[in-house]
Amino acid sequence: MPLISANDLEAFAVSLLCQGKLPEDEANIVARSLVGANLRGHDSHGVMRIPYYLQAVSQGDTVPGAPFEILRESGNILVADGHWGLGQVQAHRLLDRLMEMARSQGVAVGTLIHSAHIGRLGEYCEAAAARGLVSMVMVNTHGFARRVAPPGGTAPRLGTNPLAFGIPQEPAPLILDFGTSATAEGKVRVKRIAGEPCPEGWLLDSQGNPTTDPNALYADPPGSIRPMGGDQAYKGFGLALIVEIFAGALSGGVCSREVPINQNGNCVYLQLLNPDAFGGAGHFASEVSGLMRFLRESPCRAGIERITLSGDPELATFAQRSEEGIPLDAGNWQALLDLAEKLQIAPPSVPN
Repeated sequence: MPLISANDLEAFAVSLLCQGKLPEDEANIVARSLVGANLRGHDSHGVMRIPYYLQAVSQGDTVPGAPFEILRESGNILVADGHWGLGQVQAHRLLDRLMEMARSQGVAVGTLIHSAHIGRLGEYCEAAAARGLVSMVMVNTHGFARRVAPPGGTAPRLGTNPLAFGIPQEPAPLILDFGTSATAEGKVRVKRIAGEPCPEGWLLDSQGNPTTDPNALYADPPGSIRPMGGDQAYKGFGLALIVEIFAGALSGGVCSREVPINQNGNCVYLQLLNPDAFGGAGHFASEVSGLMRFLRESPCRAGIERITLSGDPELATFAQRSEEGIPLDAGNWQALLDLAEKLQIAPPSVPN
């Protein structure tokens, strides 16, 4: 398993994306996003996405250099159309506009339709937290990538429909970022490329039986990813349903249906709150820091050294991978090498 420095991997990603017809400024944004996901341990949203992104570009499903069109803007509400541009590019354009609105007006809500995959949602929450803003973001898949069956059902009906929340605090923001399914679809894809089984509890085959075979999700008929919640999967599926409505219907986009009317991508719902407009930024910071301290001071049961809260694993992984390098399994690394050979790009040297 090769270990690659973040700088080398990002430069490699930029080269691949530029050679794949992305403008350099957009390639830099996307590469930074993907490597940032790898650095935090979210490899399902990392550089393994590059072959799929470039395939979508070659098919015309994703449009480099697409405009960011504001359809409606009223007070602290903004509705935008991404015209199938690169998701990270268009989502950051939405976020930048909303951060300005939230800083001045206290609240800002925006939606984005016709966007390619926007990547790791926590990325946008981190950016908002750096400006002192509380955030909530959720996406659906434009009704295209159905992966999750209703509890008791056998056919997938919804996407993995992730959502994320960001809370500004010191020394690092509190980020809660998760799919409403037992795992992200990208993690199943990583296992499939690597030729490895999935952990038990992730997947059901097309008959609704538990399986660890990642190929079952992509079979004909397809299997499904279990909703989050285990024996109480109705809770995870119910949350996925709400995300579908917020991101798909409220945004002016589309919800899941039998025959998709769009290509694969994201409809986005993004909400920002300025604590200063509510109880005050100082009060907010004091209460959050006190709460976090109270939680971390909880006595631990035998065998547990410390309390782990949302975002802690990502911070630890970020520190480790920043120092040691980013590991890539053989299958996903080979997929990037194959793409580099096709595009005539020299890969970074990897220590033996």
